[in-house]
Amino acid sequence: MSVKKRVGFFSFTCCEGCIISFIELLNTKFDEYMKKMQIENFKALKTEKQIKKLDIAFIEGAISTEDEIKKLKEIRRKTKVLIAFGSGACNGFPSNQRNNFDKKRQKAIQHLVEKFRQLKKVEPIKTYVKVDGEIPGCPIDEKLLEKKIEGYLK
Repeated sequence: MSVKKRVGFFSFTCCEGCIISFIELLNTKFDEYMKKMQIENFKALKTEKQIKKLDIAFIEGAISTEDEIKKLKEIRRKTKVLIAFGSGACNGFPSNQRNNFDKKRQKAIQHLVEKFRQLKKVEPIKTYVKVDGEIPGCPIDEKLLEKKIEGYLK
């Protein structure tokens, strides 16, 4: 019997639609995947907040705060393979749309940016850490997600 991969799923600035896509995939793949992976971190399924050492981390969402940068870098240090999971993580979209707001709209949202201690710009995760792979999409295509996850679990 092969050793299970230690896996974590993390969400940053996003709608968490990619995590929902993975949960939907578990409707048909749960038994198969649980033979191949041990889920260590997954906010939607576990209350454990400590970031554990992982074989694979799936990161969803863009980065918009200093706290997110710090957490992302900790995940990177503790992970062998880090995967950008969805458009937010891959390219910052759609959260990074505010980066291109005109001055009037930027001024209108400035109080919210300050209130929530947001960075001046919303960035994809590769701005801050090395990314080993990507699963694009917003939301992620379930067939592509299945194919990619099965590849990472080999």
